[in-house]
Amino acid sequence: MKVVCDLHIHSCLSPCGDLEMSPNEIALEAKRRGLDVIALTDHNSALNTPAFRTACRKAGIFGIYGIEITSSEEAHVLALFKTPEDAMEMGKLIYKGLLSVQNDPEKWGDQVYLDDDENIIGEVEKYLTGGASCYSISELLEMTLNMGGMFIPAHIDKPQFSIKSQLGFLPKENYTAVGVTKLPPIMELHGIPYITNSDAHYLHNIGDRSFTLEIEDLTFTYIKEAIISGKITIT
Repeated sequence: MKVVCDLHIHSCLSPCGDLEMSPNEIALEAKRRGLDVIALTDHNSALNTPAFRTACRKAGIFGIYGIEITSSEEAHVLALFKTPEDAMEMGKLIYKGLLSVQNDPEKWGDQVYLDDDENIIGEVEKYLTGGASCYSISELLEMTLNMGGMFIPAHIDKPQFSIKSQLGFLPKENYTAVGVTKLPPIMELHGIPYITNSDAHYLHNIGDRSFTLEIEDLTFTYIKEAIISGKITIT
C-alpha cells in the first residue's frame, strides 16, 4: 500500500508553534489534507504525545511520536518512536540536560501541553529552544536506535540549526534517513535515503512538504523498514 507521510510537525508545546496547534487540530487537519502518517516532533519535549495518540486514533490517521532535539552541536535532529511512552522516556533525558533558561511566554511563546479533551494540564518551565542539549548527534543516534526508534537529522540544508550550518558536511552514521528542504539534495548523503517534511508550526502548513512510502502494512516497523530501504517518493 502507499501512504503519504509528514514526519515533522510542531504543536502548541513548542514556543514557536501556534496555540491553535493542538494535537486534535493537527490530526484533523492532516486527515483533511490527505495525509496517512504524521509525527509530532516538538522541540526537546514529548509531553503532547499522549494526547496526540488519542487525537490520531479519533481522526483515523497513523501517529508517530517524536521529538526534535537540539544536539550539542546545535543541529536539529528527529527522534521518532512507536509509542508516546518511548518518546516521553527520551524526552525526560533531553529535558534534564537542557540549559536552565526559564521560558518567558510573552517574549518567546507559550509551551503548553494538553489532555485528551484539549484542556491545558501544564506548561513547561525551561525554554525549549533556548539552547543545545548535552548530547551529541552520535550519542542521540545511539540512544534512539537502542530504543527501537528512527533517527533523522532534520532539514540538513537549512542555513540555521542544521548539519550544513553547524558542521558543513554529513558525518557517516547509521541514520534512518535525512530530511531535506530542497531538491536535489545539495550535500553528499553517502547513500542515506532522504525525505521531505513540512516542519509545520501552523495548521495551514501541515503537509506542505511530504513524501509517499510503499509499505506492506501500516505499522511502525514497516514504515521504518520502507524508509531505510528507500521505498520513498517525494510528493
